[in-house]
Amino acid sequence: MFHYTVETEKTVDEAVRAVEEACAKRKFSVLWQLDIPTKLLEKGIHFDQSYRVLEVFNPDIAKKVLTRNQQAGHFLPCKIVVYTDVNTGKTQIGLSRPTALFALTEDEHLQRIAKEVESTLVCALDEAKG
Repeated sequence: MFHYTVETEKTVDEAVRAVEEACAKRKFSVLWQLDIPTKLLEKGIHFDQSYRVLEVFNPDIAKKVLTRNQQAGHFLPCKIVVYTDVNTGKTQIGLSRPTALFALTEDEHLQRIAKEVESTLVCALDEAKG
């Protein structure tokens, strides 16, 4: 699977705050947050689902990755999505698996880094779901 997703009873706003806190404990910060319905509404498009995209980043790890392979920057920062599932009404928190992305580099060293990052972020998502 290209993603790891957990379900929570929290609202999207509560889940976003929980993700930010859980990531911060692990030295990952949220660089940017995209509120998709708000952005689409600015373009005149209505989207009736709460959906956020967070980009999370650890500068030390980014330096290691980019020093090893500049092309690996295509996979930085890591993306986490928080949204309301239209079928269940429950909040989902999902991560694009770094191991799936970095496997494309065919570099075992980068894949080991990706495995560590993924393990850290999976723990953060598990904590954030409460």
